[in-house]
Amino acid sequence: MRLSLLAVGLGFLLDLLFGDPRWLYHPVRIIGKGITLFEKILRGIFPKSKMGERIAGILLVIFIVIFSAGIPFVILSLAYGYQVWLGTAIEAFMCYQLLATRSLKDESKKVYDALKKGDIVKSRRAVSMIVGRDTQELDEQGVTKAAVETVAENTSDGIIAPLLYMVIGGAVLGFAYKAINTMDSMVGYKNDKYRYFGTAAARLDDVVNYIPARLAAWIMILAAYTNGMNGKQAMKIYRRDKNKHASPNSAHTEAVMAGALEIQLAGDAWYFGKLHKKKFIGDPIRPVEIEDILRSHELMYATAVLAFLIFGTIRTLIEMAGFFFG
Repeated sequence: MRLSLLAVGLGFLLDLLFGDPRWLYHPVRIIGKGITLFEKILRGIFPKSKMGERIAGILLVIFIVIFSAGIPFVILSLAYGYQVWLGTAIEAFMCYQLLATRSLKDESKKVYDALKKGDIVKSRRAVSMIVGRDTQELDEQGVTKAAVETVAENTSDGIIAPLLYMVIGGAVLGFAYKAINTMDSMVGYKNDKYRYFGTAAARLDDVVNYIPARLAAWIMILAAYTNGMNGKQAMKIYRRDKNKHASPNSAHTEAVMAGALEIQLAGDAWYFGKLHKKKFIGDPIRPVEIEDILRSHELMYATAVLAFLIFGTIRTLIEMAGFFFG
């Protein structure tokens, strides 16, 4: 099997053009089904103690990562072994499914469209599909902030992180990353049910997103400059507010987005009927407005394209150096 930068590039282009192929059962849903199944099995085997749940959670991570990366590995090995073009085509489609640029834009655009029509109920419903917080009581500014924040945060773990891992290790490594990210979103909660069972998934997600989150932030700062936004403010707010989140990675791109758009994001939010106190990110140089959703799309797309060019160039140079000096 050969890892193809061409396949990653084709997948990246397909994602920008078409977004999530809704006509096909998404592999992340298959991973999710696997997580649910293995969780049920492991909880039935291990005792409901702190140690028992932590061991079960570790085994869940091992099984799901092997399962999620192993199947693509076998498929691509067979395909590349038969014909290079067939392997490239299949891997390109896999890469396409692992990226979320167009889908993130389309889903948050639904929020924008509802707000522009003055339909606050529909806008709350639309934003509830892409955020984890309670949205029933959000006003227009609250809905807008929620949409911009999720675009900012998901630029890192929905675009830049999977792109980085695919450039390094093709679709196989991309699927391994996606499995870890999906486990964190399903079991990485600090509530009574997952406090110990989800520890391994949550901590591994922090590890695999540590470098991508920081790369995404610096590339987004560059994108802000090249896109005519406030790059200087983006850098200032990033340096000041990048750690204003319970997660070690979540505030990085959100801080850049707030600075680039000259607005204030984050703050207190309700989750499952409980108020969570959060620090503000950014300075309120101007009020948040509906058009900020579209501006967040511009910055997200610019960041994604720059990231692909940077990652692709670095990998190409490494391969060329290996060819000439290896």
